[in-house]
Amino acid sequence: MIDMNETRLCALEQLRAFLEGTGEVEFQPVGGDEGSYGHIQAVLKRFAYPRLKRADKGLVLRYLGRTTAYSRQQMSRLVRQHLATGELTKRYRPPAQGFTRTYTAADVALLAETDALHDTLSGPATKHLMERALMVFGDTRYARLASISVAHLYNLRAAAGYRARRQQWSKTRPTGIAIGERRAPQPDGRPGYLRINSVHQGDEDGVKGVYHINAVDCVTQWEIVATCERLSEAYLLPVIEAMLEGFPFTISGFHADNGSEYINHQVARLLEKLRIEFTKSRPRHSNDNGLAETKNGAVVRKCFGYSHIPQRFATQMNAFCVAYLNPYLNFHRPCLFAENTIDAKGKVKKSYPQRLVMTPLEKLAPCPMPTPSSNPASPCPNSRPRPPD
Repeated sequence: MIDMNETRLCALEQLRAFLEGTGEVEFQPVGGDEGSYGHIQAVLKRFAYPRLKRADKGLVLRYLGRTTAYSRQQMSRLVRQHLATGELTKRYRPPAQGFTRTYTAADVALLAETDALHDTLSGPATKHLMERALMVFGDTRYARLASISVAHLYNLRAAAGYRARRQQWSKTRPTGIAIGERRAPQPDGRPGYLRINSVHQGDEDGVKGVYHINAVDCVTQWEIVATCERLSEAYLLPVIEAMLEGFPFTISGFHADNGSEYINHQVARLLEKLRIEFTKSRPRHSNDNGLAETKNGAVVRKCFGYSHIPQRFATQMNAFCVAYLNPYLNFHRPCLFAENTIDAKGKVKKSYPQRLVMTPLEKLAPCPMPTPSSNPASPCPNSRPRPPD
């Protein structure tokens, strides 16, 4: 500790030199706030603070802030007090006997009892109950609680005395995840907008089976099925990358439901790297991913059934999908394509005429391929070989 006599600093240039030479030194007057107040008054009188110019006043305030460790805002308040009254005194003091408590432990217990009887209603409803208990039924126990504010009522509910008497359990509330845009895909008749979904191949004695990943283009119905052992990042990401490479056109959109196997940062980074639009299903809109859900039943379940398949067979099943199932689905299995008509009332009606029954390859052949303007991330969207006509 160093006892410094600063009364010899009587010129503004001395204050400026003091501030420049003590940038790394901390000061604190002896005597706490009382000592700081005395030091501030002495400096303000020594430099005739009211008669100083604006820049010189700022210099004095910086000097006082350095030697007292007060903030600039607090220093300004103290200077205003000195200019108004000519002295500095504390305007606050602790209460002599502590803060009085308006609501006692008995009130907290009564609130817990009331909430237990009425199954913890909202704050305004509970306040009305306590007002009626006092005013209508004359229960004097509610004399103080009847005038409580709704905000403080919640404070009492959070008190330890209340929670010791009553605990209420609530379900975990879901949190929003800012990954993907919540809307339906908008392909506008262009191939390259995928719908993807997962199919679990059953449990047996608590042991999980394999998982099928089903991706379908919503315009051509070009479909790729893959099998993986688990839905973790180490197993799923390589499968998704291989599936994206397996489509004969540039992928522009990727739509999934709200499952965590797709709505996560790893998949989002992969799609952002490939400049693929990421969308997810909306609540109460079952048709957003309806095409993939339909193919789950009509293709995956019809081919693999519902029985449990152990995870150790995932590699063999994926090889079967690549070599046999996917070529059959896209080159030989016909799909039904809808034709939309609008009636006199403006209602859209879907029909499936025989002339629109074709394989995904036949549907893809006359489709316009994506242009560079429709997918700016791919400089050459037609770089992949186009299927023969």
